[in-house]
Amino acid sequence: MGAGAAPLEGYYFAAALSCTFLVSCLLFSAFSRALREPYMDEVFHLPQAQRYCEGRFSLAQWDPMITTLPGLYLLSVGVVKPARWIFGWSEHVVCSIGMLRFVNLLFSVGNFYLLYLLFRKVQPRHKAGSSAQRILSTLTLAVFPTLYFFNFLYYTEAGSMFFTLFAYLMCLYGNHKTSALLGFCGFMFRQTNIVWAVFCAGNVIAQKLAEAWKTEMQKKKEERLPPIKGPFSEFRKILQFLLVYSMSFKNLSALFILTWPYTLLLFLFCAFVAVNGGIVVGDRSSHEVCLHFPQLFYFFSFTLFFSFPHLLSPSKVKAFLCLVWKRRIQFFVLTLVSVFLIWKFTYVHKYLLADNRHYTFYVWRRVIQRYEIVKYLLVPVYIFAGWSITDSLKSKSVFWNLMFFICLFAVIVPQKLLEFRYFILPYVIYRLNIPLPPISRLVCELGCYAVVNFITFYIFLNKTFQWPDSQDTQRFMW
Repeated sequence: MGAGAAPLEGYYFAAALSCTFLVSCLLFSAFSRALREPYMDEVFHLPQAQRYCEGRFSLAQWDPMITTLPGLYLLSVGVVKPARWIFGWSEHVVCSIGMLRFVNLLFSVGNFYLLYLLFRKVQPRHKAGSSAQRILSTLTLAVFPTLYFFNFLYYTEAGSMFFTLFAYLMCLYGNHKTSALLGFCGFMFRQTNIVWAVFCAGNVIAQKLAEAWKTEMQKKKEERLPPIKGPFSEFRKILQFLLVYSMSFKNLSALFILTWPYTLLLFLFCAFVAVNGGIVVGDRSSHEVCLHFPQLFYFFSFTLFFSFPHLLSPSKVKAFLCLVWKRRIQFFVLTLVSVFLIWKFTYVHKYLLADNRHYTFYVWRRVIQRYEIVKYLLVPVYIFAGWSITDSLKSKSVFWNLMFFICLFAVIVPQKLLEFRYFILPYVIYRLNIPLPPISRLVCELGCYAVVNFITFYIFLNKTFQWPDSQDTQRFMW
């Protein structure tokens, strides 16, 4: 890379961030004019934040319908209160709906910068075109439709993303105490973020396992030991290696020394669950834990849709079909298992059937539930999507993939409700870790995101409707 590339990259990054923030401010202004009252979950979040803003922190002031911890409200007070002292604004102004929503817009700027830093850390920088690719990738993920939309409402998404990405960045730089602390902040925004703190610990463990595995393979190569043969030989080799590795006290103690901040955080989480009687605070009737295995299939489809320039191509489909034919018995068994999981473990949340303001309502009614057989006919699509996602992560070690998919399972399978918001964080973590795509694909992806965002915002702001039993204005959203 040329000597002048680094300063130019800084200029390009600043230009991308500035333009994105300018567009976001214009959209924020449109949102503020159209939505002068709390909308959807803001009905719970905004009054609670305003009570905190007024200094009313007692448990008696807590809205029992809120199911997350008060991280968003506490941080909002820490951001807007100094504005009163610095600018002399009244409490009515600093605790207003607009000011509180603006906190998430500030988070979006932080997320843009963190995404860029993560791309610089995760992706190799030896390629000549990687500078433009990193900035385009950052811009694309920053305007990822499901995430970008919630930058303009007072939801927990932007703050949750900020602290999780920050924790992941600190983990990659080896600052594990700071990472665990930031993981705790993420947990205060949304309890399920504890899984991504565990993922940070898993990232460290995966790195050490990959190093030990490489040494072990080199040792066997030098000793010329006969390879293990059979249909699951690679799986058996890895399992055998993990058993031997975990039996060593020296290995386990070395891992504990590296990951003890995350272990402490996990212990605090377990204590919270024990004292609270569950992971959810407030209203638990609508957030029941279950084994909703099809959530994995929904996530695979969601990822295939939003990453189609990288996951869907004629060569990919051809490679998949060749693999299916080569390993038809394994894929036949996988298909049977998938059909069984859909048959026995599909749950339909009451909100999914009742709330026609969410896109998932229409996806469910007009696609998945249109005919009973459709959910089974989609199995080949799910399998292709899962294979394509796994194939795109082949540059990562098998241990990293294992940690990622365990965390993915832990964060989405227990959720009964199908909601695209739950897929945002795992999608972003996935997208950060695939190899930097060619610029042509990134431009295609960015263009598609821009079109989806335009349609989403246009429908939300202009295509309003009313329910027969209510005079309130309703809007379509993610």
